[in-house]
Amino acid sequence: MTANTYVGAVDQGTTGTRFIVFDHEGQVVANAYEKHEQIYPEPGWVEHDPVEIWENTKAVIGQALEQAGIGPDQLEAIGVTNQRETTLLWDADTGKPVHNAIVWQDRRTTDRVEALEDEGMVETIRDKTGLEADAYFSATKAEWLLDNADPIKLERTRPEDIRDRAEKGEVLFGTIDTWLIYNLTGNHITEVTNASRTMLYNIHDLEWDDDLLSEFDIPEAMLPEVRPSSDDETYGSTDPDGFLEAEVPVAGALGDQQAALFGQTCFDAGDAKNTYGTGSFFLMNTGNEAVESDHGLLTTIGFQRAGEDVQYALEGAIFVTGAAIEWLEDMTLIDDPAETAELARSVDTTDGVYVVPAFTGLGAPHWDQRARGTIVGMTRGTRKEHVVRATLESIAYQTRDVAEAMEADSGIEMTSLKVDGGAVKNNFLCQLQSDIIGSDIVRPVVDETTALGSAYAAGLAVGYWSDPDELRSNWQVDAEFEPEMDPDDADRRYDRWGDAIDRARDWARDSEE
Repeated sequence: MTANTYVGAVDQGTTGTRFIVFDHEGQVVANAYEKHEQIYPEPGWVEHDPVEIWENTKAVIGQALEQAGIGPDQLEAIGVTNQRETTLLWDADTGKPVHNAIVWQDRRTTDRVEALEDEGMVETIRDKTGLEADAYFSATKAEWLLDNADPIKLERTRPEDIRDRAEKGEVLFGTIDTWLIYNLTGNHITEVTNASRTMLYNIHDLEWDDDLLSEFDIPEAMLPEVRPSSDDETYGSTDPDGFLEAEVPVAGALGDQQAALFGQTCFDAGDAKNTYGTGSFFLMNTGNEAVESDHGLLTTIGFQRAGEDVQYALEGAIFVTGAAIEWLEDMTLIDDPAETAELARSVDTTDGVYVVPAFTGLGAPHWDQRARGTIVGMTRGTRKEHVVRATLESIAYQTRDVAEAMEADSGIEMTSLKVDGGAVKNNFLCQLQSDIIGSDIVRPVVDETTALGSAYAAGLAVGYWSDPDELRSNWQVDAEFEPEMDPDDADRRYDRWGDAIDRARDWARDSEE
C-alpha cells in the first residue's frame, strides 16, 4: 500500500448508482452519481432495468476516476454495496436479464405471502432465515420471475423452458450485488448479508435451505456461491481488456444496511446505527448470537470477515422515510428537500396532524402489507407547514417504534445512536429524532457510510487496512444532538402516533389495486 493508492466502492441504491473513491483515512476523494428509471408497470409494482444499472455503474466508475485524476491501477480493490432484496434472473450464456429486476418495494407477491401464512410457513421462515414472511424479500420475487418472465428476452426460449434452463444453471438468480460482481468479474457470487435477505438462506447453518428452495420451487443450480463480506480470496478481478482496462480485485460486498453498520464501525455487540435513505434501516450488532425477535424485528447477518464467525444483527426495516420527503416534493408541497426544516420550524407543532407514510405497507415492527399512507387530524386551519412537519415527525416516530422493539428484544438500553444517510443533513430532523427517541444522536463526518462500509470490507481483504481498530480511528463525529423536549411531551405525542398507525392499517384491497 502506498500513499497514492485508494479503494473504490460501488454503491448501487434504489434510485441511483454511485462510485466513491476513498483514501486511507476513509475520506472521500471522488464521488460520481447517476440516477436510473423507476418503472411502475402496475400499482404496487416497482422494477428497475438491470442493464441500465450496469451501464450507469461503468459510467460512474469512469467519472469518479477522472474527477480524482487517478488511474484504475491506483485502486487496490473495489467493494460493492447494494439495495437489498431486489431480484433478477439472467441468461448465463448471453448475460442478458430475462426481465426487469423486481425491486424490494414491490408488492406484487402479497397474495403469495398470504398463502404462506395460510400454509403455516411463517414460523418456519422466521426460524430458518430470521425474516418475516413478506413480499419485501427475494424468494417470492424469484418464484414470480420463474413463472412469469418474458421468454422473448431469452432468445431461443419458450416459456416452459425457463425453469428447465434454471435447473441446468443456464438461467442465474441474483440480487444486485451478484449482478454487479458477475459483470465486474464474470463470477456468480453473493455474500452472506445479501444471501440472508433472500428468504432462501438458513442463517444458522449458513447455507441455502433445501426446504425453502422446495417451497418456492427454486432450483439450487441457479443460485450464486455465498462468500464472506470481506473476502481474502476475493470474488475475482476486473478484466484488463474490459471497460476499466485494469485488473482490480473485487474483494468485499455487503447489503447497503449492513455496509452502513460496518462503515459506522459498529463492530461490537450493542453498537447500533440508523440509515435514513429511501427507507430507514436500524441495525444493532448482536455479536455471534442470532437474537430472535419477539417484537417484529428481523434477525439478520451483520457481516462476516474471511476466516471469522458471522456477526449477527437485529434490524428494523422502515419502508418509507426519505421517500416521504420525495412525496412532499411530488405533491408540490415543497420545491426542494432542504426546505423541510425551515417550513417545519415555522410552526410550533403539527396542530394535531399525523402523516403515516405507509405507501408500500408498514415494515418493522408492524408488518402490515395492506397498510397505506394516511393523513389524519386535519382541520380547515391545517396548512402545508403542518403537513411537512408531520411528515418529518413520522420519520422520528417510526424510528422510535423500532428502537423500543430493539431494546425489548436485546435487553440493551440504547444511550446513543449513530445516524447516516441523506436525511441526516437536516439538523431539525436530527434534533427531533433525539427528542422523540430520548437518546443522543451522533452524526459522523463522512456520512457516505454505506459506500465506506463496502470499501472497508474490500480494503481489509487486500490488506489496505490492517484491522478494525485502524478503521475505528478513522471515524469522526460531525455533530451530536441531545434530547431537549420534555420526555412526557415526547411520550404524549408518540402515543397519539400509535392511534394514527391504527387508522392506516389493513387499508388496501385487491379489487382497488
